[in-house]
This record gives sequence, C-alpha cells and structure tokens, in this order.
Amino acid sequence: MTWYGEPCYSTAVFTKAHPLRPQSVVLSVTLVTLGMVFTQTGASFAKGLFPLVGAAGATTLRLTLAAIVLLVIFQPWRQRLDGGQWRAVLMYGGAMGAMNLFFYAALATIPLGVAVALEFTGPLAVALAGSRKPLDFAWIVLAVAGLALLLPLGQSTGEIGFGGVLLALAAGACWAGYIIFGQRAGSGGGPHITALGVSVAAIIALPFGVATAGTALLDPAILPIALGVALLSSAIPYALDMVALPHIPSRLFGILMSGQPALGALSGFLILRETLTIWQLAGIAAVIVASLGATVTIARNTPPPVA
Repeated sequence: MTWYGEPCYSTAVFTKAHPLRPQSVVLSVTLVTLGMVFTQTGASFAKGLFPLVGAAGATTLRLTLAAIVLLVIFQPWRQRLDGGQWRAVLMYGGAMGAMNLFFYAALATIPLGVAVALEFTGPLAVALAGSRKPLDFAWIVLAVAGLALLLPLGQSTGEIGFGGVLLALAAGACWAGYIIFGQRAGSGGGPHITALGVSVAAIIALPFGVATAGTALLDPAILPIALGVALLSSAIPYALDMVALPHIPSRLFGILMSGQPALGALSGFLILRETLTIWQLAGIAAVIVASLGATVTIARNTPPPVA
C-alpha cells in the first residue's frame, strides 16, 4: 500500500533497506511509470462502460474481475490469518470498495484529471498529518489553493458540478482510510493480502452494481472490455509495482506517484476528449507540486530504517 498509488500493496514491501544499483533503479522507474499509465488508461476505458452498466456497474466489473485474477495468481487460501488480520483485511477491503464506488461515481460527472486531483487530497492529508514544520504548512496551503481552483465557485453551469466534486473528495477520504487500514493489513503480510482486500471490495460493490445494471453485468459483449479495465487498473500495475518496489527508494516512488493527476488529465484528453480550463490545469499543477514537496520533505525528516 502506498501513499500515492491506487495499486494495493503493503508498505512492508518497500520500507526495508535494499541495495540499489543504477540499472535496477532505471528499470524500476520505467515499470512504475508504465503502471501509472496503465492505471489512468484503465480509468478512461472504464468511463466508456458507464453508458452500458453505469458507474457502479463498471466498479463492480473492475473489482470482481481483478479479484478473480489476483485470487488465481496468489491463492490466498494457502495462508492463515488470525482474527486481528481478518479484521484489518475487512476494513482495508471496505475502504477500497467505497473508494472505487465514489471515484467512479465522480467520473460520471467530472473530467478524469480533475477527479484524480481531488481524490489525491486523501493521501496528501495522510502524508501531512501531524505536520509541525513551516515548510509542511506551505504544502498544505498550496494544496488548498489547488483545491479552490478545482471547485466550481461562481459557476452556474459547466462540466464541474459540486456533486462530482463531493464524490471525488469522498473517494479521497476513503483513500486515506485505505492507506491506514492497508498498512495494518499488510504489516508482515504479502500479495495474498491484496487478493483478499480486492475480493472484499468486490463483494461490497456487487449489490450496487446489480441494482444499477442488473443482468447487463453478464453481457458477453462487454466482458472483454471490463476484463481489460480490471487488468489495466489493478492486476498489471500491481504486478509491475511488486517487481519495481524492492529496487526503488520510497521517496522516488512517492515523487513518481505525484504525477498521477497529470497522467489522468492527459489520459482524459487523449482517450475521452476531455478538455480543461487554464484554472483547472493550474489547480491540478498545484496539487502535484504540493504532493512532490510533501514527499521530499517527509522523506528528508524520516529517520532511516533500522536493519
């Protein structure tokens, strides 16, 4: 699990000290970047499913198919979890399911780049929680300024509505919970925790998808697209990050993840033909800079791990 990335993995994977080589770092950066591109591309394709099954239906298809893929690959039934671990997994999966439902509902009414930037306020808030240094407060002010630029203040019409903004912010709040509970669930765990968490999220999303789309969820014509969304948004980025994380410093990983809103805006423009105003682009840029600054500051103030 990371501060800034939607793929689900435990911080235990990358908080340990690892010997780094320049070649492995370059390869890891390439893999993480590809994972980010796949994630935002998958979100764009998922939006194309909305006219067929609705936002909740697309969420259900993505999580269910991703869960099936991860269950087959990682076979979590071979691992034993105690009661405390199961409670953490349930909270982790619950936060993940709610996060995806809110985010896809937001995508139905606002552009992808704006939705990703607004959702980013969740992990950014977690990163800056307990800040005491003046520079940390500067990142908070910059993030709030970016948020203000993204809000439809003084607008009676347009692409950005308050409903979509509130849904994206709710997704950000769930992302914050997803981080906290993911750290607890993943502590000392492994990939099987992710498979279980995604499965719980799929179960939570299922009633909403059935209520919205009904039997359309089983339409063979849309299943290949839905499988592509599940692979692009979950399975492939997760696999790439699992390969990359042992060979990349956590600060560099956080910096890379800070580019997600920009990639979301680019993907929305290229695939969905979504255009943004100069103020919305400025708001996205402010959120990105605040995330970059918070990543560098926090990494600098964090003591090195103890072997």
